[in-house]
Amino acid sequence: MSRNEPFGYYPGCSGQGTSAEYDSSTRAVCAELGIVLQDIDDWNCCGSTPAHTIDHSLSTALSARNFIQAGQQGLLDVITPCPSCLKNMRVALRNMSDEHIGPKATKLLGGGTLLEGHTVKSVMQVIHEQVSAEEIAAKSIRPLAGLKVAPYYGCLMSRPQGLMQLGDPENPMIMEELLSAAGAEVLPFPLKVECCGASMGIPINEAVTRLSGKIIDLAVSLGADVIAVACPLCQMNLDMRQGQINKANKTRFQMPVMYYTQLLGLAFAISHNELGLNKLVVDPLPVLDKLASQRRAAAKVEQTEGAA
Repeated sequence: MSRNEPFGYYPGCSGQGTSAEYDSSTRAVCAELGIVLQDIDDWNCCGSTPAHTIDHSLSTALSARNFIQAGQQGLLDVITPCPSCLKNMRVALRNMSDEHIGPKATKLLGGGTLLEGHTVKSVMQVIHEQVSAEEIAAKSIRPLAGLKVAPYYGCLMSRPQGLMQLGDPENPMIMEELLSAAGAEVLPFPLKVECCGASMGIPINEAVTRLSGKIIDLAVSLGADVIAVACPLCQMNLDMRQGQINKANKTRFQMPVMYYTQLLGLAFAISHNELGLNKLVVDPLPVLDKLASQRRAAAKVEQTEGAA
């Protein structure tokens, strides 16, 4: 599908609240790259983590309804920034053909439901497929030169492989390719698909402080300036809970945790307000200062060479 044709855009519940900066930066970056997003009318929660643990048919119906809504707008190709939403929506497409789950979900939806020709992909995957590295480099009027980035996908973005289809499930490379094209130095990050503790931060906070603490500790030890993420829950655990991590582990981390779309947006000179930088808990100012310093140094070199 051409990027000039609209994709059905499913922001997910967190995009309207805890990860509003992910939603706004996604919209801004896609607009800059010519990827047309059309919001799905009257979309609903996909069921997130809890629904399928209670009732697979209900969980399937919740996600399937969004495809029905998109289809009514002529939108067969749906994209979402959230890995959890992506997983649930792909499972729904599969389950609607299941001889046991499909009929029950169809009944919940009022009957007569066919989901033929529908697809759903992550925004990251669509950017990678639709926009070349050369185009991203050309759009990067303020390249991320000198910025050391630890890419963190989380445990869900690439697994299970057959469902998520993001390349090597243990070593996905899309985020690295996008950020490298924007000028960043993307570090090899061995923990990039390890679990951050996910939603266990509520019932068992120690799971998050231990697992996310290990991820931040490795990023610090590798000399990263920032951790790049693509999952709202991962971002929350690494960013918002960083104070809890420090208290539990007796550390003093001040590691900025930014969505990959925010970093691309910085390279594209999109305003900080559109990128939602003010919503980050750990101050991203060191990242901004380093980028500004690198630009000043590069300008000085150009001026010197021009004078010579």
